[in-house]
This record gives sequence, structure tokens and C-alpha cells, in this order.
Amino acid sequence: MDLITGGSGFIGGHLAQRLSELGSPVRVLDIKPPPHPLPGVDYRLGSITDRTAVTEAMRGCRRVFHLAALSGLWGPDKAAFLSINRDGTRTVLQAARTEGVETVVHTSTESILIAMGRGRRPQVVNEDTQLHLDQMAGAYCRGKYLAEAEARAAADAGQRVVIVNPTVPIGPGDPWQTPPTRMLLGFLTGRHPAYLDTCLNLADARDIAEGHRLAAEHGQPGQRYILGAHDTPLSDLLRMLAHLSGRPMPKRRVPYPLALAVAVIGEWLADHITHRPPAAPLSGVRLAGIPVRFDNQRSRTALGWQPRPLSDSLRDAIADFRQRGLLPEPDA
Repeated sequence: MDLITGGSGFIGGHLAQRLSELGSPVRVLDIKPPPHPLPGVDYRLGSITDRTAVTEAMRGCRRVFHLAALSGLWGPDKAAFLSINRDGTRTVLQAARTEGVETVVHTSTESILIAMGRGRRPQVVNEDTQLHLDQMAGAYCRGKYLAEAEARAAADAGQRVVIVNPTVPIGPGDPWQTPPTRMLLGFLTGRHPAYLDTCLNLADARDIAEGHRLAAEHGQPGQRYILGAHDTPLSDLLRMLAHLSGRPMPKRRVPYPLALAVAVIGEWLADHITHRPPAAPLSGVRLAGIPVRFDNQRSRTALGWQPRPLSDSLRDAIADFRQRGLLPEPDA
């Protein structure tokens, strides 16, 4: 039996489908049910902060894929990024030890590999990149940094814990419209009239899910595997979206100093006045302001991970958006 925490989400849903296709019994622990449950999957409602729910869900499992987290680069309760991401990870790891789980795959993030405090000089990130807590871009990154530290400590203590760091997930089948999906839809529907000239590393959520499976089978305990496929300037992404969708993309670039100033004001208003997500979280703008290249050739070789072309992911995402009524047909 495989347990997926956060298995009702974008990557988790694809992972549940992939494992089921390969004949593995799958159990999911999530705080909400999926909109389209997979046949044969044992769905359980519960939080990773609930020790009893975690332990019961883990009973009889051979492997645990720990994807559940408080995601997003802004939240009204900053302490929740620690209580859910760090403390929840600690609960999952402790329960796995108690229940004799063979392997835990811990899902980290690429954002904890990008250092603040170095100006806007280009950075190259690989599996050996090591930063400090004070170099994190914000509360979410600090919570995920400390969660990865919990995973490393468990591996050092002898637990078989493998770490994966996905980059920006795109593609079809995002049930909750995560920030990358909202970004694509914003450009495709014309809601985003301008863009910040940045570079993103994009990977298909289906390939990221497969990377989790490969990490469980071939990964080394305590090692980090970056699941990133395509370093893509946003201007190139917009050209691809225009070609694949037939829709015009924004031509106007937002200067970084202006984007940063707007983000500072927007986050202050969100924190103190509206208590609603800002249009551009400050952490996101800070991360976007640094040119980063991800070198994960070692991960690809060690895991045998072969991500698909970016154009395939975007084409499938656009088709999915149209099928779900999120994007009108070109002649509409």
C-alpha cells in the first residue's frame, strides 16, 4: 500500500493515478476530497498536523509520498507555514518510523534553493545547493526549508527518506487552480495585460509525479533530486502560448523596481487591511527578480527521469482548460 499525503492536489492526483495504473494499492490523506475520485483509491480526510489521522492512514503502508503542505507564497497566518509544513512533516516522519514504513519521499520545493541577499546576480542551482534560513524569500520558503531539514535529519538518523524538489508544475488536471495554472489562465484570458521579465523552470505535473515514483525506487536516502525540466524566459513562454492557443499575449513588460514596489504595498494591505491574497506576493516578486538556472542532470541520470517537451505540456493544459470551460474556444 502506498500513502500519498496531499493526494487530492495537482501533483498528488497525478501520482495517485500513476501508481494505480501500475497496480499499487493507493491511499490518500488530504484535508479535502478530490473533485473526481479515482476508482479503487482509499480516500481519507485529515490533516498532517493530526497525529492520530496520520498514523491511522499510514497503517499497513510500505511507502509514503509526503506532498501535503500549506502552499502559496502568501497567507494571512504566517505561523501556519511552520505548524503545517515543518511540524506536519515531523509528524509524518515520526508516524512512518512507528509504523515501519519502508520509504518516505518528501516533497520539498525549488524556491528554497534561491538565495535572497545576493542582489539580482544570476544563480545556478543544483542538487548540492545549500542555503541558510535567513536567505529564504518569505514565510512559505522558511516553512519548507525547515520541513526539508526535518527530512534530512530523519535520513541522517537512519530512516529511508528521499527528497524531491519540484519546480513550477504545469499541464492538465489541476483541480484547484494552483498559482502556475492561474498564471497561464491569466495570460490566456487577457486578465494579465503585462508581465515581469523573468525566467521560470517549468515541468509537467505528470512528469513530476513520475519523478516521485522513480525517487522512491531509485533515490538514495538523504539525497535531493530536483524535478525541473525547462528553464524558460517568460517572454518565450508567452510566445509559445500565443502559438498554441491563437490568442494574443501581453507585450508590455513591468520593470522590476515597479513590480517590487507594488508587491510591497499590496502585501502590506493584504496583511493589515484586506486579509485577502495580494495580486503579486512579495516573495514571488523577489524570487522572480533573480535569474536562476537549474542544473539537475545528476537527478535525471540517477532516476532515469525523462520529462516531456514543454510544448506538449502547454498544449495539453490549454485543451484541459477548454474542456473544463475555463478558456473559450478560439472563435468564441
